[in-house]
Amino acid sequence: MRRLLVALCLLTAALWPAPAPAQARNQLGPLCTTETTPADKMVDACTKIIALKVFKGEQLATVYFWRAVGWNKKGDYAKVITDATEAIRLQPSQAIYNLRGSAYYDKGDYDIAIADFDDALRLGPPSGIIFHNRGNAWRGKRDYAKAIADYDMSIKADPKSAFSFQNRGISKEALGDLDGALADINQAIRLDPTLPQPLINRTSIWRAKGDFDRAIADGSEAIRLAKEKPPVNIMTPPNSVLISGYTHRALAYEAKGDYARARDDYTATLAIVASDAGSKSNQATAKVRLSLVTDAATPIPRDAPSPTTQPTTTSAPQQTGAAPLPSPAPAVRGTRMALIIGNGAYAHVKALPNPPNDARAVAKSLRDIGFTVSEGVDLDRATMQKMTRDFLREAARAQVALVYYAGHGVQVDGRNYLIPVDAELKPGTGMTEAMIDMDTIMAGLDDQVRTNILIFDACRNNPMAQQVASAGTNRGIEGASGLAAPTSLGAGATLGAGTLIAFATAPGQVALDGEGANSPFSAALSRHIGTPGLEVQQMLTRVRAEVVSSTKNKQVPWSNSSLLGEVYLAEK
Repeated sequence: MRRLLVALCLLTAALWPAPAPAQARNQLGPLCTTETTPADKMVDACTKIIALKVFKGEQLATVYFWRAVGWNKKGDYAKVITDATEAIRLQPSQAIYNLRGSAYYDKGDYDIAIADFDDALRLGPPSGIIFHNRGNAWRGKRDYAKAIADYDMSIKADPKSAFSFQNRGISKEALGDLDGALADINQAIRLDPTLPQPLINRTSIWRAKGDFDRAIADGSEAIRLAKEKPPVNIMTPPNSVLISGYTHRALAYEAKGDYARARDDYTATLAIVASDAGSKSNQATAKVRLSLVTDAATPIPRDAPSPTTQPTTTSAPQQTGAAPLPSPAPAVRGTRMALIIGNGAYAHVKALPNPPNDARAVAKSLRDIGFTVSEGVDLDRATMQKMTRDFLREAARAQVALVYYAGHGVQVDGRNYLIPVDAELKPGTGMTEAMIDMDTIMAGLDDQVRTNILIFDACRNNPMAQQVASAGTNRGIEGASGLAAPTSLGAGATLGAGTLIAFATAPGQVALDGEGANSPFSAALSRHIGTPGLEVQQMLTRVRAEVVSSTKNKQVPWSNSSLLGEVYLAEK
């Protein structure tokens, strides 16, 4: 239960002062307006009452509210919003705005949810429950300071609010305050030891601290509690607690190196029906991680050491064509890892001379500042896929994971794809099978206990158009639209906390290959990425300024960040 329902007594309208000509109608009222009524019966009863056309105004608004409650129990948030909107039209109330805001929250529409919670607070007296719910929406937007302020207000109103302590702890964890987060989560557990959700969140904290056994123990207890007594609060999305419990325990098993149990938990996660955005995001991660641990030939030793390993200082062999790639050594906690790929020698679309040079330059800059680098140039699909999957698998235990790609990129049906050198892009069935799904890479890295940095020097325009393909040396191709902003990773999934993604150019614009040995973006990136004491977003600002200047405003790099604090790639 991530949100609580405003006390239903906020609705003061009495439904049944009107004459009831039949006993059946008297039965419909309690079925519609009793919180414990099963969802289907509640929706059916409320629908029949609406069909009677007996009630108007505030009374009819109340019926629509309760039918929205029924839809909320079923996880049908679109219908919640429709009925709540009609109730608001008839008679606005604090409870209705709160319910609709919570539905928008579950759909991932955080700005609209915040607006509804603001209206709820304006309509009624200060409510700790609504402050809590608005805090959740601020947390969804990754504005953790505002989230904590709202949770403070909720706790002030109700010092025994376990969920407000829990969610304030989650926000503190997001800001890197693990000890403060642990204190709040422990308080939530003391207030209500029967709740599985605080245990799930403590699982994440133990994993961030590298204590995988404690993480697994908490995850196991949370799953037991969720199965023994499923959450009954109508504001808890169906199955969300169990999905979260399995996902977090699976990540702990994987980090420990117990791939068999991780596979079991990821499989269990995917077998459950998800309704809300958070659960779908967990399943997107579980799908990718399950594939990775299923393919793993040699698991990480269960008792792998925790100190940081020394990165390789010699240049990694550059891979071309379908040559087999060696698997990287297992990463241990504290490792900073990078995957670097530069594709230019395309067989079926316009070749690009500079991406291999770009990859080498960026790889060298990262090795110079202590990254363990997996590097490949001019990779066909099989080799590129293996290298990517090996990296994602080993990144499960890394502290920082960086992905850099230079070459062609396209967007198909809202998903982003990176182009291997052997790809033959012909419109029609199976076109995407020749490419590497960038959104899958992002989903595989979606884990807030690690810092993820993804940098793509690829085209952002509409590169399938003939006029673009013949316009000169840019990183567009014939075949599909260019890379899209990372608004989602598929159905319900979002750009994860702790992630920064940077593109060489803005959406809808061309990423130039450059007239020298490197692209304008990669040349600037390789110069600035190793600057000691330069925070990563400041570093990208310097890169942006240099690219804009060198291209005479033709190319403007773009980035989106959900980083949870300051990140320095090169030590101060």
